[in-house]
Amino acid sequence: MADQSLLDAGAFVTDAFLQSVLQAAAEARQQCLQMLDFIDQNRTAQPAPGVEMQLSRQQKILHTNLAKLRGLNRRAVLDTRNTKQQTQEAKSEIDSLHLHLQNLYYEQRHLIGDIAACQAYNHKYQTLPLISVDDILAANPELQGADEHDLMVARINHEHAERQTLEEQRQGLLKKKQSLIAENNKKKDHLAGLDKEIEKFLASASAVQQKFEQHDQQNQKAAAAAASA
Repeated sequence: MADQSLLDAGAFVTDAFLQSVLQAAAEARQQCLQMLDFIDQNRTAQPAPGVEMQLSRQQKILHTNLAKLRGLNRRAVLDTRNTKQQTQEAKSEIDSLHLHLQNLYYEQRHLIGDIAACQAYNHKYQTLPLISVDDILAANPELQGADEHDLMVARINHEHAERQTLEEQRQGLLKKKQSLIAENNKKKDHLAGLDKEIEKFLASASAVQQKFEQHDQQNQKAAAAAASA
């Protein structure tokens, strides 16, 4: 019968192989105890016939049990080493996965912060005088059933097209203004030239008038002299 203490220890071991090791150890121990009892019972100067043969038989049984126990022990040691190695490898993998998980958590928090910042950002499009949703739907029936994002994109594109049209009109008016300014400057230059010509004409007319006046004065003097004679 196996030793009771080893059997009690086996109650805490669930692995089938380790239970077989405990069983072999208990059997070897029990065999040793039986041999010791047998020796004590036959400790005489003249052993009874067959005692040595029976003792030899029990020794062979003990050697068999011990050989079996050594083999099982060797296998248990190897299995323990393999288990430790597998445990270490699994621990390393778990540590690596844990680190990767922490990195993912950090990246998740970072992305959540970025998303919150983007959502809280005061975008300029929110203050644009965009066309109303009803008007954009009336002008674009194909947008019926579109989501909020697509409607906003359509409204922004509409505003962009309107501003492009206004910019083209502004550029056209600017060119027209520049053309009118150039034409006006040309007329100013022409008028300035006419002013100079008029000034020259007036200067010439003044000289002619002075000569006429001098001639009239001479005629008046001559007429007065003739009358007094």
